[in-house]
Amino acid sequence: MNPTEAINLENLTKVFYARKKKIVALENIDLSVREGEFLCIVGPSGCGKTTLLRILAGLEKQTWGKVIIRSKNPEKPLTSMVFQGESVFPWMTVAENVAYSLRIRGIPKNERREIADHYLKLMGLDGFADTFPHQLSGGMKQRINVARAFVSDPEILLMDEPFGALDEQNRLILQQELLKIWEGSGKTTLFITHSIDEALVLADRIIIMTAHPGRVKAIVPIDIPRPRDILSLRSSPQFGALFQEIWRLLQEEVLKAQSMELKN
Repeated sequence: MNPTEAINLENLTKVFYARKKKIVALENIDLSVREGEFLCIVGPSGCGKTTLLRILAGLEKQTWGKVIIRSKNPEKPLTSMVFQGESVFPWMTVAENVAYSLRIRGIPKNERREIADHYLKLMGLDGFADTFPHQLSGGMKQRINVARAFVSDPEILLMDEPFGALDEQNRLILQQELLKIWEGSGKTTLFITHSIDEALVLADRIIIMTAHPGRVKAIVPIDIPRPRDILSLRSSPQFGALFQEIWRLLQEEVLKAQSMELKN
């Protein structure tokens, strides 16, 4: 494994069995992720994107193939995952939700509140520290999830369509805030999205996956300088050219997935 790599996957395959039927979710995935890289994964529904992240998070076990994740600091959590759906604790305040992982690790109360306050401010939640989740919008709840993932200070951040359920306005705001907080942390990040726009805004590279079974079809480098301003970036000719390149690669797989769904 190259010392600049945080993750290395070799021939990664995942097979499920349902009602005596064999379902190959992922097939022969070969992928290296550089340390500090922001990698976006796009692909049609059902191509195994979430399964891939769950394997990296240790929530699923691959059927065969190698998964190598390099840990530089054994005192830190190896991974932290942000899900699409709401995963806040409704009986805890915003600050308590954000600091939850620190409490589990036995960090003293004053120290964990100081750490939590830092990320609350970065995510625009500092005025809501003592508020309960039911008093907040969906966008604000996702800010809690993102802040909580960074507070735990993992070596690798796994994000499964964290903004997928939000309206366009909230998505734009949270994309910009995520970029700001990520650029300050330099964390290796894998981010699943169905939005080509979102992937272009965030990623260093974009992985395009095939329709079921999921394989790596192409890897597209996004050579756009950082820091990035979302509005000016979207209006640039480079953004439009990259969008067309990725859509040409993805369109065929989306149509294949739709065809398979109709046959079933």
